[in-house]
Amino acid sequence: MSLWKEFLHPTTVQEAVEALASAPSPAIPIAGGTDLMLDLQQGNHAPVHTLVDLTGIAEMRMLELRADRLFIGAVVAHNRIVESALVQQHAQALVESCGLIGGPQVRNMATLGGNVAHALPAADGTIGMLALEAEAEVASPQGRRRIPLQQIFVGPGKSSLNQDEILVGFYLPLRQAHQASAFKRVMRAQGIALPILNQASWLERDGDVIRQARISVGPAGPVPFRARKTEALLTGKVFSPETIAEAQACLLAEATFRTSPARATAEYRRELVVVLLKNTLTTAWERAA
Repeated sequence: MSLWKEFLHPTTVQEAVEALASAPSPAIPIAGGTDLMLDLQQGNHAPVHTLVDLTGIAEMRMLELRADRLFIGAVVAHNRIVESALVQQHAQALVESCGLIGGPQVRNMATLGGNVAHALPAADGTIGMLALEAEAEVASPQGRRRIPLQQIFVGPGKSSLNQDEILVGFYLPLRQAHQASAFKRVMRAQGIALPILNQASWLERDGDVIRQARISVGPAGPVPFRARKTEALLTGKVFSPETIAEAQACLLAEATFRTSPARATAEYRRELVVVLLKNTLTTAWERAA
């Protein structure tokens, strides 16, 4: 049986949302397709009537500075992010997270928008951007809006986007003096494995004091997780082994880990997260010097 009946190639965002709104249901967007095509072929996704290819939309391929933000289009591939001097300057955690997704062939095709839209709790690019406090631009037939990235996620593999909505791109704050980020991941030996656990940290330092901090973890619940209690604890503290130990205890108290038969037990993830937190905070602290 055919996996789809129509394949459309819009050249503007408006054409794309109109195509999704008018096509017989189910209609879904496609860019890299590294998850979607496998799911369709293997029967893990119901056949669709219409695929709307977003890769021909120039606006969604942009990676540039826009006023006080770094804009990354939703169909920008992971390898382009890894190689971008702009992203390396302003969003090191995103560079590190995108550089660990799949293998080289996957990173040449898979897109940042697809990583987010798939809405998995431990999606590497998503966890990297969450600590950077990214905003998502969403387009629908009614217009466009910018929302905090975390509002995209409503459950494992479920996003808040309607059928006639698409992710246009992402806005990240520009890195300022004494700010930095880092991302770490633990996975099985094969390089293309899904993460057992990943974690990103962003911080701003003022001398020996943590002025601000942002922490993201996955999987630590049904959606990508921001550790806001741990962030609040770190704010205003002197960076020290004692402060890191307090943050580790706080993170263990607020995050929820579950056992995955294919990947790791909850207990093992609790052991890992304190190590990842120490490593990312220390790396970001040193980079912010």
